[in-house]
Amino acid sequence: MRFFSMLLGVAATMAMLSGTASAQYSDRTMETLSSRLFPVLSAVGQSPELVEDLLVEDRLAEVLERRTEREDTCAADQDCRLQAALWREGELAAMQSALASHADTLEGRGLIADDGLPAAIAREIAGINEIIHVYGLGKEPRYPAIDGPSASLGSPAHDLRVRMALNMADVQRERSVQQLDDSVELALSLLDAHQRLDAAGFPDLDRTENAAAMAEAGSIDWNDYPYTALIVPGGGPYDSTTALEASGKYHVRLAAERYARGLAPLIIVSGGYAHPRDAGFNEAVEMRRALIERHGVPAEAIVIEPFARHTTTNLRNAGRRLMALSAPLDRDALIVCQDRQSNNIEAPAWEERNARELGYQPGTVGRRISPNDLEYRPSITAARVDPFDPLDP
Repeated sequence: MRFFSMLLGVAATMAMLSGTASAQYSDRTMETLSSRLFPVLSAVGQSPELVEDLLVEDRLAEVLERRTEREDTCAADQDCRLQAALWREGELAAMQSALASHADTLEGRGLIADDGLPAAIAREIAGINEIIHVYGLGKEPRYPAIDGPSASLGSPAHDLRVRMALNMADVQRERSVQQLDDSVELALSLLDAHQRLDAAGFPDLDRTENAAAMAEAGSIDWNDYPYTALIVPGGGPYDSTTALEASGKYHVRLAAERYARGLAPLIIVSGGYAHPRDAGFNEAVEMRRALIERHGVPAEAIVIEPFARHTTTNLRNAGRRLMALSAPLDRDALIVCQDRQSNNIEAPAWEERNARELGYQPGTVGRRISPNDLEYRPSITAARVDPFDPLDP
């Protein structure tokens, strides 16, 4: 009897190791990262019924089978597997077409931006391809001084990270889109292997750091103030030991003075772990700390936006925070910062930069009130997720 029990135990273990067991592991960090970079595709993975529908959609099923066959021919060739995971134009069109009949479901979950489902899918697929190119195949990132892989192409460290990312992507994760296609998981695993998980930070932001401000926003009479919020962009730091650079301190001082004058009910401090490349301090967190500890601004008046890595996304992401606060978008906010940065935002080249880097205008720059103050009206376009910039989507 004991012998047969042992055999049954071995058989059960082998079944589990061979993948015949149905249980899958979970990973909160990957769930957060996936939902922030690829909200539509992540939502698909979280709906087994939707995945089943898509797997039997003729055109998409044919594309997915071809993609699997392409990867299977690579065996252990890492570059081949990375190239095989890239999405091609006709494959994107098949995914867009297959998801079109489920647009109402996805829109009902608040996942579709103002320009519609096909555009959202195109951005997510382009983001997958860009991550594979930059973090796997060695393409230079958009911002090479602060973005990109943690090891140089061709180095043993880079080879190891890519190999481990490919291995990680083969492990089936619960609530993922891997049953449909493993390219999303590969993109996430490449970021994970290179320690570039910025976008997965602060997973419960509006229930933790911003909880007091979120609660306060419900009772604000926006008509009582000239502006909905003071938007304070980051300014450094430029070394890993400085918590708040001089420019950041200046921005905070300006914002505290404007708040004391009653120009807005809220201050939005915006900035992530941007500078230097291995930054140890978060700009928004440190500006919030200074506002509270040095200037006595109440915590419920401060909203942190801890992801932005550039002035373009300072403003885009501040617009997102205003939407989360249910602030009226037909009212102006006030950008408060040093005159050089303010002048850059006002210059004609600003719109060109937005068009080049974001693909749209996240808001409209208005009147100049002083050398340090510009009116700004956020646009609903700011809600568009941009995984092409995976550290600040």
